[in-house]
Amino acid sequence: MYRVITLNANGIRSAAKKGFFTWLAEQNADVVCIQETRATYKELTDEIFYPQGYHVHYLDAVKKGYSGVAIYCREKPLNIVYGLDFPLCDEEGRSVRVDFAKHSVTSLYLPSGSSGEARQTLKYEFLEKYLPMLKKMAEDKNQHHIVCGDLNIAHRAIDLKNWRGNQKNSGFLPEERAWLDQVFEEVGFVDAFRQVNDLPDQYTWWSNRGQAWAKNVGWRIDYQIVTAQLRERIKNVAIYKEQRFSDHAPLIVDYEKFF
Repeated sequence: MYRVITLNANGIRSAAKKGFFTWLAEQNADVVCIQETRATYKELTDEIFYPQGYHVHYLDAVKKGYSGVAIYCREKPLNIVYGLDFPLCDEEGRSVRVDFAKHSVTSLYLPSGSSGEARQTLKYEFLEKYLPMLKKMAEDKNQHHIVCGDLNIAHRAIDLKNWRGNQKNSGFLPEERAWLDQVFEEVGFVDAFRQVNDLPDQYTWWSNRGQAWAKNVGWRIDYQIVTAQLRERIKNVAIYKEQRFSDHAPLIVDYEKFF
């Protein structure tokens, strides 16, 4: 099996204190994608942030203590792509990709629009710029692609608890959901989790307000989306909730080896 784990850490130093790296050492993951590191590379001096047996790649945001992504991989990549060549992504540290001989894995952190109209507009700009990139990946018949991360969008009503009350809120707006419709129905990417698990109440993020975690009032906004050739290779999926490392939970997908 080929195991890929993704987690929005909501601060990698905070996740470390909560036992994330101890847990990770027992997971036998081939690739680990982290979003919202909220630390600069120079600040991560402790060896815990460079797990033994992994090649480690961080992309920081320009703004200190904000955003940032990382990817850890057991196999040494042939190429590492930091950013997407537009400022909203690159200055905020939102994408890092590792390329191997026959597959690539991306750690992606899409913007949230929940803070106001200006950020929502930037989120739409990001989605508009990223869609052609996904199309290019989907058309590449020589390379499998796995895009992991916090997309900050719940796709369907089944993907969040209070869908009726959130239809006018960022993360479940019609335009955002339509973008994911395009990704899955037109571009041809596959939602790895839903390929295996079609049950309700499967969430990866819970607000820190009220009793959201205790009552499982959550959203499924963390994904592994894969190019169509990998559809039949998706074997097991899990959302790990036995420990809390963040306000998000790790999403684990096991693929039948494809290389």
